[in-house]
Amino acid sequence: MKPVIFGLSSETITPDERAFFAEAEPAGYILFRRNIADKAQLRALTDDLRSLHGRDDLLIMIDQEGGRVARMQAPVWPSFPPGALFDRLYDVAPSSAIAAARANACAIATTLAEAGITVDALPLLDVRQEGASDIMGDRTLGAEPMRVAALGRAVLAGLADGGVVGIVKHMPGHGRALVDSHHELPVVTADEGALETDLAPFQTLKNAPMGMTAHVVYTAWDADLPASLSPAVIEDIIRRRIGFDGLLMSDDLDMKALKGDIPALAAGVVAAGCDLALNCWGRMDDMIGIADRLPDIAAASRDRLDRAMASVARPAAAPPLEELLARRDVLLAPVLA
Repeated sequence: MKPVIFGLSSETITPDERAFFAEAEPAGYILFRRNIADKAQLRALTDDLRSLHGRDDLLIMIDQEGGRVARMQAPVWPSFPPGALFDRLYDVAPSSAIAAARANACAIATTLAEAGITVDALPLLDVRQEGASDIMGDRTLGAEPMRVAALGRAVLAGLADGGVVGIVKHMPGHGRALVDSHHELPVVTADEGALETDLAPFQTLKNAPMGMTAHVVYTAWDADLPASLSPAVIEDIIRRRIGFDGLLMSDDLDMKALKGDIPALAAGVVAAGCDLALNCWGRMDDMIGIADRLPDIAAASRDRLDRAMASVARPAAAPPLEELLARRDVLLAPVLA
């Protein structure tokens, strides 16, 4: 098995992809709108991926946050609100906000599990900061670490209730970035004391099954390398100070925050300490290059992968989707009026 998550080019596995994936045996896959047409097609695709590898617990992930980040679109699937709505409800009714976040996440997981998707890139534990890039904005769960952690815990629990593994992101915190890492490299110059605010939600939820790194330079910890490529940030900050021992993947290698060819970046994030490299765009040349450059997955990384996927292997039966959505909307009523 190679320590990488690959994207696919279309709504089916192409013949070239099928042959390559069978040989390379990536740790998992990520899906985007280009891979999705309707319920029957999506389930057939995920079943095909599982059959190709003979792994019922295959990591098949998606970014289905709600709000502006949703790969599975209405009217085929429900629309889900952004994280900021639960933050607003927390202002007036904290317990209702936590219950609403859990019901909403369980509803998301119910739609994903029906489609054969096993992992969602949620929750964001990035603490919102005034004046930062809007790339986080209404996606975040708030500007106060305790609140972000409480709502994030509810999201992780709701996803697990519905049979889906959650990913805490973007470690060790993207909330201070002044630019969008999809387009350029953010450099955070806050001192160590200020950065304790960013670390706090991740420390509270350090036992999450999966995490994702940020393509952000933190000069207090490593003035030269973004977190995804920094052994110092991954080992000293994420693994030791935060205490995270779950499966750690990079953010997408194609984001413009990173410089260099994609296979070299994949090798770099794994060498830095990420368990898996994330390569989203399904470009065959890049994927072949990555498979050639990467070693087989390390034993510790394979153990983290297996533990993460087993964490929701047998969830209790979730309530029906309609009931979950109704429960959420009753709770959200004070901020929807």
